Amino acid sequence: MPHPADAATFEPPHRLVRALGETYGKDVAGGWLGRLPEAAPEALAARGLEPERVVEPGGRSSLVVLVRRRPGGEPAVLKLAPPFAGAEAERDALAHWDGWGAVRLLDASEGPGLLLERLQPDVSLRSLPEAKALLEAAGTVRRLWVEPPAGHRFASVADRTAREAAAMAPHRTDEVAGPLVAAALEAREALVADAPEALLLHGSFRQGKVLAGERAPWLAVGPDPVVGERAYDLARLARDRVEDLVAATGGPAAARRRVNKLADSLDVDRERLRGWTLFRAVESATRALAAGRERDAELLLEFAGWL
Repeated sequence: MPHPADAATFEPPHRLVRALGETYGKDVAGGWLGRLPEAAPEALAARGLEPERVVEPGGRSSLVVLVRRRPGGEPAVLKLAPPFAGAEAERDALAHWDGWGAVRLLDASEGPGLLLERLQPDVSLRSLPEAKALLEAAGTVRRLWVEPPAGHRFASVADRTAREAAAMAPHRTDEVAGPLVAAALEAREALVADAPEALLLHGSFRQGKVLAGERAPWLAVGPDPVVGERAYDLARLARDRVEDLVAATGGPAAARRRVNKLADSLDVDRERLRGWTLFRAVESATRALAAGRERDAELLLEFAGWL
């Protein structure tokens, strides 16, 4: 349930607690999460903001608070992320896009949190029928693919996936996941050895990361920016609503058609998109296994096996 503004509580939603714990470890994440009820009001006061409510279920890397700016009462959003989550990269990317295809950064200063324009937090592309959602997603993500700024501090796809590949490697011996892990690691090696471009990417693009807005129908939020090829950015989108694909009778054929359709609609090589989709699905599955989310891992591995 939303937190009323006068309750002065900023308890982190369950999704945030779980995601940060899985990614950074419960001890590391717990220290920051435990300070949130006191740190959040301090950040709001420093920026001259009045809270309305915490967005739930919210994000996986930050506390999202709907606010009003003083003295005029203009609506905005404040995102509070832990220092170890790399919020400075998100700030840099949003500043570079300057509202083109993405939520607008209202204050580029390195103050507490990210102050953003208010979108409709409860209306994402997942509210649309699948075909329409994928069409709108494609139109949104293509706006984000631009040359990165000079002297940028974004990670490369090669570097980011190298760390992920190292974490995946022990799963080569898994009875079920092992063959797919090996295939995913082999695909990654070939892809990074022959990258065709180095564009600024969203890094975590999917239907749930595109919200309804006023100055544009749909705008991307929550980037985990990285520099690399467009096929990498489409790979997470390609498996959206994976639970529906797995439940469908024609799931394998539908998954392959989706990959091909996304590639063709955005002038991306089909095989490169297939390879990155395989890698990112298996990487997510191994993280789910490590966190004890066996059902999520099963869905992702079944999807990966179709590719």
